[in-house]
Amino acid sequence: MRDWEQRLAQWRAEIDLASQLEGVEWVPAAQACDETGVSRSALRSWYRSGQIRSRLVDGPHGPQRLVVLEEVASRAQQSPRIRKRAEREVDLEARVGLLRHRVDQLEMRLAALEGRT
Repeated sequence: MRDWEQRLAQWRAEIDLASQLEGVEWVPAAQACDETGVSRSALRSWYRSGQIRSRLVDGPHGPQRLVVLEEVASRAQQSPRIRKRAEREVDLEARVGLLRHRVDQLEMRLAALEGRT
């Protein structure tokens, strides 16, 4: 297991070094999808059509696709569907936060009422 951890750390260091040398942040495609909300199929379409840069490198699990995170985020902003989905997620998070606040207030009121009796 120790060798695996060392190989993974070395691989991440290689990605970081390439990012520093080129002045852009190269990340695995899965990470770019997670951070931007872009589907893997959209990401694949973008790098195949040359809309974003990508490269294939040897990774700990075999060949690994890397993409430039900033380019993925920029391209995602151009997509109305992806932008709407992100806005819905933010709206949903805001609603959940509001509901949590209301539940907290109700719990305090209930505790105050129970304390009176």
